[in-house]
Amino acid sequence: MQKHFFRDSEVKKIYKVNITKSAQNDIEEIWQYIALDNVKIATEFIDKIERAIFSLEGFPKRNPLIPEYEILKIDYRQLVYKNYRIIYRISENVVYILRILHGYRLFDLAMKM
Repeated sequence: MQKHFFRDSEVKKIYKVNITKSAQNDIEEIWQYIALDNVKIATEFIDKIERAIFSLEGFPKRNPLIPEYEILKIDYRQLVYKNYRIIYRISENVVYILRILHGYRLFDLAMKM
């Protein structure tokens, strides 16, 4: 799969987005799974996830804390795109994309970066 890492020129970039290796692996696995049926659709889907990810350059605090916050007590946020949860944390002016999980999967400390 070719890595696109789409950036929307319309978004005012206040934060830098850093995609962790775990999140990159998640993107690759999502692409591979969808590509089993249709490569073009897989590539389009990943482009849209990346567009959602890089929209966080503008205002990442717009999204809620993850539901697991009550148990884990970590200030991670999530951006939901279709059936996927983009889990991230904000540190100063950097947004770290930690994982991209199917909506039914819970985030646990073993997944933490």
